[in-house]
Amino acid sequence: MAAKDRIQAIKQMVANDKKVTVSNLSSIFQVTEETIRRDLEKLEDEGFLTRTYGGAVLNSAVLADNIHFYKRAKSFYEEKQIIARNTLPLIKNKTTMAADSSSTVMELLKLLKDRNDLTLLTNSAEAFHELAQSDINLVSTGGELNKNTLSLQGRITKEIISRYHVDIMVMSCKGLDMASGALDSNEAEAEIKKTMIRQATEVALLVDHSKFDRKAFVRLVDFSHIHYLITNKTPGDEWIAFCDKNNIQLVY
Repeated sequence: MAAKDRIQAIKQMVANDKKVTVSNLSSIFQVTEETIRRDLEKLEDEGFLTRTYGGAVLNSAVLADNIHFYKRAKSFYEEKQIIARNTLPLIKNKTTMAADSSSTVMELLKLLKDRNDLTLLTNSAEAFHELAQSDINLVSTGGELNKNTLSLQGRITKEIISRYHVDIMVMSCKGLDMASGALDSNEAEAEIKKTMIRQATEVALLVDHSKFDRKAFVRLVDFSHIHYLITNKTPGDEWIAFCDKNNIQLVY
């Protein structure tokens, strides 16, 4: 078996069982334990798993994708509200905007309910429920419903997004790494966000303090595409300098 096929198979096992051991994987794939350790190290670098003594466990960010939207919405709730308030000044009069299906962005959308001058393109089913009685012009991306994330996904979703252009796209992610950019743990969600980014004049990334210097499995976008980074408290000096160097407006 080729190395890339073995690593893919290991990923599937970790996703299914939540944990694996080096000795068991060595026996299954008929390779040395040292080879398995290198495979696990690669997957850890990608943010998919965390190595433990004698094995590895599924990364908590990947596990979070299996947690229902309403449970995730309660996590770091106060921080999300602060981030939402910090983002409000970016939403100008008569703005056209795209929004992902994250619980962080949802807190921003709640604050926009009384606006009557906005057009919102989103793949968030929860956004339509929350804003159904508002005067915001809502545009659905269509697609298949992920019942855990309450988001619309798939080929149709990307095709519909590609028909539009918006002033600003607001999104969140699972992790930020200076070298790798914004990172996510769900490939289907990441593809939708990438499509929205391409159709936006500006991109605002909304993340709480726990996401800094945190890796996740899927590379979402590099920082050259991010115009605003909004968080809930002052980040470290390295991040302040990094944003300044990369012409990213840091809001906290």
